Amino acid sequence: MTETLTRFEPFPEPPALILEYIAERSTEESVAADGPAPWNLGALSAELIQPMPAWLDSVCRWLNRTYAWQPQDVIPPCWAKHEGLAYEIAALAFARGDAYMEAGSSVIWQEQYDRFLTRMNKTLGTAGDECRVGQHEDRPARFQLAAWSTRTDGGSEEKSGKQRVKELA
Repeated sequence: MTETLTRFEPFPEPPALILEYIAERSTEESVAADGPAPWNLGALSAELIQPMPAWLDSVCRWLNRTYAWQPQDVIPPCWAKHEGLAYEIAALAFARGDAYMEAGSSVIWQEQYDRFLTRMNKTLGTAGDECRVGQHEDRPARFQLAAWSTRTDGGSEEKSGKQRVKELA
């Protein structure tokens, strides 16, 4: 029976640079202690963000191999083109390391993963099927948030959002 457990792949280890950054952040005297959390992708420096795509891609591949038994559970290969997914995958990946320190925490991580799948599928919507087979299409033009005003000062614009949406359709 133990032979079947030997085939389990370990979760991908974060890049060394990120592990060093995390260690440095945990020391009270560190300048990095006030730096962004490593899962806050948009706040990371160019140096810290550089190794993240490859690692997060390996995390997605691991999650797909380990958990994706149904099509809707597959994280699409274009995950990085969906900014919200990239943030969530990073947070989920870092949370997993902490979660497996205690058995109860790992159960909570499993629940977090399940909620991630729900949010991912809501985010992808019907485009998820196409993305999962390598047919990524940027957000449909009609839904490029064209209805939002380009002005932030509350003034009126030349065309209404409704007119722009019709033009893009």
